[in-house]
Amino acid sequence: MKYELVIGLETHVELSTESKIFCSCGGHSASKEPNDCVCPACSGMPGMLPVMNKRVVELAVTAGLMLNCEISRYTTFDKKNYYYPDLPCAYQITQLNHPICTNGCVTLKTSEGERDIHIKQIHMEEDAGKLVHAGKASFVDFNRTSVPLIEIVTQPDFRSAEEVLVYLNKLKSMFRSGGISECEEGAMRCDVNISVRPEGSTEFGVRTEIKNMASFEAIEKAIKYEAQRHIDALEFETEELVQETRRFDDASGKTFAMRNKETEADYRYFPDANLMPIIIDDAWLEQIKAAKPVAVDEKADAYREAGISEKEIDMLIHNHKVSKLLDDVVTLGCNAKNAAGWILTDCAGVLRKQGKLLGDLEITAEELSTIIKMVDENKVNRASGRKILTAVLEEGVDPVAYCKENELDSQVDASTIETIMDRVISENAQAVEDYRNGKVKAKQAIFGACMRELKNTADTAVIKSLLDQKLDGK
Repeated sequence: MKYELVIGLETHVELSTESKIFCSCGGHSASKEPNDCVCPACSGMPGMLPVMNKRVVELAVTAGLMLNCEISRYTTFDKKNYYYPDLPCAYQITQLNHPICTNGCVTLKTSEGERDIHIKQIHMEEDAGKLVHAGKASFVDFNRTSVPLIEIVTQPDFRSAEEVLVYLNKLKSMFRSGGISECEEGAMRCDVNISVRPEGSTEFGVRTEIKNMASFEAIEKAIKYEAQRHIDALEFETEELVQETRRFDDASGKTFAMRNKETEADYRYFPDANLMPIIIDDAWLEQIKAAKPVAVDEKADAYREAGISEKEIDMLIHNHKVSKLLDDVVTLGCNAKNAAGWILTDCAGVLRKQGKLLGDLEITAEELSTIIKMVDENKVNRASGRKILTAVLEEGVDPVAYCKENELDSQVDASTIETIMDRVISENAQAVEDYRNGKVKAKQAIFGACMRELKNTADTAVIKSLLDQKLDGK
């Protein structure tokens, strides 16, 4: 018998805010040591009351707009009650009755064609702390407590692991591009609800939930393992399927039961009387819509039209900081394809030597556009441009001042180039003879000697052209 896979996702995304959702402590990225970013409010001290972070609402609405959701004008918070050591109040502030966004939809493109995934809701909530296990002892780090999250809950519309990964990658690109979240490891976690049923059936099978999946590779492996476990249970009666929560073990590639799946009643939800309802009026909604970033698909199309390669586009739309830098450089008058090359090749090369990633790039659009224009306008050659860029990235110098101080802007006239080239050819007679006898690399050695004599300031195109004339008679 053929079986169909049915999957729904609950994706938790940590928002890029400067403070937590209900207090003024810095966000999760602000912490350096365990429990160094905690206050009486987020550590659950008696008598402390939550104060809503307005920016969290704006980012949640922006995410909803990007996923084509209906935005709730009236939204409230509820208490989800359960005990665990990393939850200091023994309840989590979340949304049940009036979530911030509902009824969204996102279109995926997979090897099987296009498919619509429907979003049931997006709700705001606070994160829990983190348990750190060390031998027989366990420690609690409350730095992550009350860090703002949105949870995106889909309908059970996925039919393959491929669709799940395409969806998660699309969310990641959208949210990074929109400045909603960097979605780095730990800041985007997923609960996978999975069941199987006979192909053609409309009834849902027994559902299991795989909790707290942070790695896309692990998610794919877990789905494939769990799907086969369900099919074996139905086909060969290897075990009785029950609704439960499971965890995935990377080492074995298997899932293991944690507990029976809780229902809504188990959490004893009730409205949080400490937080007033949030009313989103027309003016505020229009303000959020006006600030909404360009959709990632539209941005990719614009990059494509500019002649940027698919590989480069993928790198750009997955990195909001770099994508914004490119857009700002283009706004300052630089060619998009050329600027993308400077960022993704030249800047990335300097960072790589420093052991850094592209996301660590620290250069202003004004500095980069100045360097690009100096090269484009033939004020310096490409090699000098790279030298200036390296100095800006490594030393934080002003590009124009550095260029003048190091005499990189001195353009050599053609007659001077020819005089120096004649001398270099005369001094490298053996290399000239080798080249004329078929050793092609010898010509590059002569070219390099010319560049060294000219201190890398001359136009390389002029040198190559003149060298061709003298060695090949072209």
